Amino acid sequence: MNFPFYIAKRYLISKSSNNTINIITFIAFLGVVIGTIALFIVLAGFSGLKTFSISFLNISDPDLKITAEKGKTFEFNTPFQQKIKSIKGIASYTKVLEERAFFSYHNKEMVAYIKGVDTNYLTVNKIDTALVAGNWLHSNVENTAVVGNGISRKLSLGIYDFIEPLKIYVPKAGLGYINSPRDGFKVITTQNVGIYALTEDIDNKFVFANLNLVQGLLSLNANEISAIELKVTKAATVLETQKLLQQALGSGFKIETREQLNKLFYKMLNTENLVLYFIFTLVLIIALFNVIGAIIMMILDKKADLKTLSNLGLTLKEIKHIFILHGFLLTFVGMITGIFLGSILVLLQLKYQLFMITNTLPYPVEFTLLNLIIVVVTISLLGFIASIIASIRISSNVINQ
Repeated sequence: MNFPFYIAKRYLISKSSNNTINIITFIAFLGVVIGTIALFIVLAGFSGLKTFSISFLNISDPDLKITAEKGKTFEFNTPFQQKIKSIKGIASYTKVLEERAFFSYHNKEMVAYIKGVDTNYLTVNKIDTALVAGNWLHSNVENTAVVGNGISRKLSLGIYDFIEPLKIYVPKAGLGYINSPRDGFKVITTQNVGIYALTEDIDNKFVFANLNLVQGLLSLNANEISAIELKVTKAATVLETQKLLQQALGSGFKIETREQLNKLFYKMLNTENLVLYFIFTLVLIIALFNVIGAIIMMILDKKADLKTLSNLGLTLKEIKHIFILHGFLLTFVGMITGIFLGSILVLLQLKYQLFMITNTLPYPVEFTLLNLIIVVVTISLLGFIASIIASIRISSNVINQ
């Protein structure tokens, strides 16, 4: 066994004759344990929140979305369809048409987006699972709509109101002056048949209707759409399918992944995660000052031992190595204890839902290997640095006193 490691281990497990040293060492150990638990639980909690938030995007947004580089719409013709079908990684696709519109119901108005979808939409986006009232669009019923929960609240709009329809206005295409507001807008009346609830942004943004209804509202032909949304097979990777689609369709089209469609949201999540990590790493650094103090006190307490070790032939570097190993072992044992206790708390939350956001929604946590690696690497590195800082206190004068 390596001699410095043997001595360092003995110093760790054996009690000092000075009870003050024992108390300081225990406080340092406890600080590492608590810091580890805090960092591990915060990372697990944020991972759970991130997964929970992204799960809504998995419902509302496709794996890939094709839009035109120029203009709002493009023609979905036979050659275009054949190019998409030639890509093996595509499980299904749906045609959509989006446009900003003006909505009116019972003297209440707001601006949102009307999104026309075809019968394949639910094979790509499972937004029907987010319905909180009513039903999804039926292909055989023309003038129907499904609105977001936020839009429903702002317009005081329920479902199946056969007395008052939901009116949708869009500006008429063309040039010249408008003599009357009635002449400047095209309007359709619809029956709201469902309400969905996802995120606040989506709930306030989209009203869904059948594709042919929206094409008629915008005075477009049956082949004109604004986007193709695609679902990728489990065997294929999204990025590889994106690359193949770009090669097949050319530079005239833009193919974006779900992450690219929501880049600001993902950037916000990653920034928040990084900020939380740095905050709790700072807490750990403060806790590791106790480790530095404990090692320095141990050095002062073991002056006689250090002189004996020097007389036995150990160099100054090897003696420093003993206390570096001692500090690292103290940190490592505290880290393992903290990870063990933190893991128990996370698993208890997963199984028994001890902490709730609402009466029905438990606080989401996630036990991941990445978080475990981050905690181990962070605390091991900080503990090693703290031990090196403390060992600088050892000099020839200290040994020979």
